[in-house]
Amino acid sequence: MWIVVADGEHARFVTPAPKRAFHTQRVFESPSAHKQTSDLGTDRPAQSMDSATGTRHAITPKHDLHEMEKQKFAHQIADEINRASAKGAFDQLVLVAPAHTLNEIRDKLDTTTAAKLVGTLQKDLIKVPDHELATHLDEWALQRTSREGNRPRRK
Repeated sequence: MWIVVADGEHARFVTPAPKRAFHTQRVFESPSAHKQTSDLGTDRPAQSMDSATGTRHAITPKHDLHEMEKQKFAHQIADEINRASAKGAFDQLVLVAPAHTLNEIRDKLDTTTAAKLVGTLQKDLIKVPDHELATHLDEWALQRTSREGNRPRRK
C-alpha cells in the first residue's frame, strides 16, 4: 500500500509499517515551491490597439501563475504514481491532499492506477511528521494489517 500525501508544492509517498507507524519512502518538491510570482514570469496578456480610438485592450485573461504551477506539479505527481503502479510498486493507493490538489491528481490517474485507489482524504497533512500520521490514516493502515492476517488486538 502506498499513501500519497501532497499539496500543491510538496508530495511524499508513505507506506504503513508495524505498530501504527508510517515511513516516508520518497519526497518530491516543486521547483517553483519557494519562488515569488515575479520569478515565475509574467502573465500579462497580449494587447491590441483599437485604431479608431487609440485604446489598448487585453486579448487574453490573466492566470494565477502559482495556481498553474500547482496544477502542473499535481500532474507530475500523478504521472509518477502511474509509473510506479505500472511497475507493480503497490497494490493499493490512498491519496491525501487538499481538495483541489486531490482532484487534480485523481483526474490524471490512468485506469489501472485508479482501480487501486482505496481511499482519499481531503486534508493538508504534508507538514505532519510520519510518527503523527497514524491518527489520520489508521482507517487504511488497519485495513491493510487485517488483510495480511495480522489482525490488531483489541482490549
